[in-house]
Parts: sequence; structure tokens; C-alpha cells
Amino acid sequence: MTDLGLVAIGAGIAVVAGLGTGIGEGIIAGKAVEALARNPELEGKIRTMMILGIGLTETAAIYGLLISLLIMFVFPMLYL
Repeated sequence: MTDLGLVAIGAGIAVVAGLGTGIGEGIIAGKAVEALARNPELEGKIRTMMILGIGLTETAAIYGLLISLLIMFVFPMLYL
């Protein structure tokens, strides 16, 4: 039998990946605005690269959420 408290702590640690993701997306958006202020004629390329960077960063948060859900709902069932 597993200790459900430890499972909850593990799931919480997995969700912390979203904290870094939020910070990273904020930095990406801020740098994109700075780049647009310097080179407004490159708006299309800068926007494309920003969306690509934010999409790649968002996958880390989604993986963290997926891992936390697996820890909470699948892992305890393996040991019952």
C-alpha cells in the first residue's frame, strides 16, 4: 500500500514545471516586443519565432501536468 501523502507531494513537484514555463513565456514575449521596437519591418518573422518559442515552452508545462496526473491517478492503482 502506498502512502498517498507522498504521491501528492510528487504530483505537486511535477506541477512546479508550470512556474518556469510562465517565467520563460514572459521573457520570450518581452524580448519579442523589444525586437519589434528595434526592427518593425521584421514583424512577421519575429512573431513567428515568438509563437514557436512559446509553443515549445508550453510543452514543458503540459508534460508536468501529465506527469502529475499520472502520479496521482495511475501510480497509486498499481500498488493496491
